[in-house]
Amino acid sequence: MALRINDTAPDFTADTTEGKINFHEWIGDGYAVMFSHPKDFTPVCTTELGTMAGMTQEFAKRNAKIIGISVDPVEDHHRWKADIKTVTGNDVSYPMIGDPKLEVAKLYDMLPAAAGDSSEGRTPADNATVRTVFIIGPDKKVKLSLTYPMTTGRNFDEILRALDSIQLTANHQVATPANWKHGEDVIITPAVSNEDAKERFGEFEAVLPYLRKTKMPG
Repeated sequence: MALRINDTAPDFTADTTEGKINFHEWIGDGYAVMFSHPKDFTPVCTTELGTMAGMTQEFAKRNAKIIGISVDPVEDHHRWKADIKTVTGNDVSYPMIGDPKLEVAKLYDMLPAAAGDSSEGRTPADNATVRTVFIIGPDKKVKLSLTYPMTTGRNFDEILRALDSIQLTANHQVATPANWKHGEDVIITPAVSNEDAKERFGEFEAVLPYLRKTKMPG
């Protein structure tokens, strides 16, 4: 069954480079960004893991934990870390899930049930769909999912931007327009009347009857 936004993120127990975790317990009362990879020692993924390693403090400021997953054993992940540092200069300090039986990849609908039960002998092309980023909220529900082709490196500034929007809109009755960045004007949701909007946000601009813009709250 496909995993959709607002579905509960499936819980699981798995070995990681930081020891065994229960996913929901590990998330705790904050947000989690889980991003997946089809194979260790692949070029694009090497740059991605290192880029995220350099952004851990930015995510931490937003009460968000980072966790990677690749369909290879944890032992391989530990060896991969050296290459990641060589390429990007960053140490991977966040956990990386080992998924050699493809259990988590299947649980998150990134591989079909017919994919087998072992990563051994599988090529990156066999696992090409294990390229999804999930943002999961404190309520353990999926807030965002993005799947990239293997040849396209992910833009983690966009993930950070989306997280800013998700957290802002969870706390206020606003939405964010296209290409919005933190600090820019936001959209008042249709559920808020003009009278309530004035009380809650002060001045606002009615661009269209259904599109009202105001300063970012807070």
